Amino acid sequence: MNQTMSQTMSQTMSQTMSQTNKTLSLYNRLEKYPFGKKIFSIIVSRIAPYFATISPYIRELAPNHCTCIIKKRKKVFNHIKTVHVIAICNGLEMAMGVMAESSVPKHLRWIPKGMTVDYTAKAGSDIRCVATVNPEDWQPGDMLVNITAYDENDIVVVKGEIKLWISEKPQK
Repeated sequence: MNQTMSQTMSQTMSQTMSQTNKTLSLYNRLEKYPFGKKIFSIIVSRIAPYFATISPYIRELAPNHCTCIIKKRKKVFNHIKTVHVIAICNGLEMAMGVMAESSVPKHLRWIPKGMTVDYTAKAGSDIRCVATVNPEDWQPGDMLVNITAYDENDIVVVKGEIKLWISEKPQK
């Protein structure tokens, strides 16, 4: 990475820290650079290291929506050389977490409470993990996030919901 890009990225990261939604701002700034989405995905994986086990790639991020890609490679295989469902669940949880961080209203916070999934087909290709929520659902209490994993032919391989607990941030 050249010095100019490194300085620009440093400035970008500092500027995003002062904005309301750091996650979405950082993504929007980095996606303009070559490999920006990959750099963003690596940053998320460093903040939550378990996600690095699937080498995720955040392809799309917007309020209330995130798409994460898991490449079909040996480290995510099961015994029949398809993508292991736990790796897919990891990708779905990453998509949900990045979506939630980039969407939660600034007076609220979230924490996952559970995940319910159905395995609907073999995952024999790269996997696209999608998490979505309705904007009006951001209210204190339980909130369900729709999660779906698709293969390269748009066949649903895993579908379900992740339950979040939404609460007010404590007053400072």
